[in-house]
Amino acid sequence: MGKQFEHIEPTHREFIERQRIFFNASAAPEGHVNVSPRDCAALRILTPNSVVYLDRTGSGNETAAHLLADGRLTLMFCAFEGPPMILRLYGKGRILSRRSPEYNALLASHFANAEPPGARQMTLLEVDLVQTSCGFGVPLFDYAGERTQLIRWAESKGESGLEDYRRQKNTRSIDGLPTGLFEEAAIS
Repeated sequence: MGKQFEHIEPTHREFIERQRIFFNASAAPEGHVNVSPRDCAALRILTPNSVVYLDRTGSGNETAAHLLADGRLTLMFCAFEGPPMILRLYGKGRILSRRSPEYNALLASHFANAEPPGARQMTLLEVDLVQTSCGFGVPLFDYAGERTQLIRWAESKGESGLEDYRRQKNTRSIDGLPTGLFEEAAIS
């Protein structure tokens, strides 16, 4: 049976910090719903009602477009080992541009000023609801290790190559919505 909370409790934080992957879900009022896997190493809990993750360049930028259009964002964590549980963080999200003071402040305070190759932006979630559920249907998996392809790809592109790629692939969603990636209005 699911339980709801107004904020991230200490036991929720401990659970989140033990996970290796989470999924983010976003949607505009119309069009496709996006669900993407993310590396938990990129996520930081800022307060009991806010989290941020360092987002890396990918083949699309759906979350950014959806947050501009609607703002709704859900993060889901599943226990793939140990006791079963699913934890969801619901709320409003926004993108923090790499050019913004807020991005730089969070990079310094929560990421030791270290950007991984391909860092594109940060996604900040203001949490208004935390929900846990049993997770009995989630299978057990053994962790085998991290993939290195994205790091190698980003390093081979270099900063100017990544900017060109982002201009080609990351400025519009699959539904044609703007992501705000290169617009001054997108700077937080």
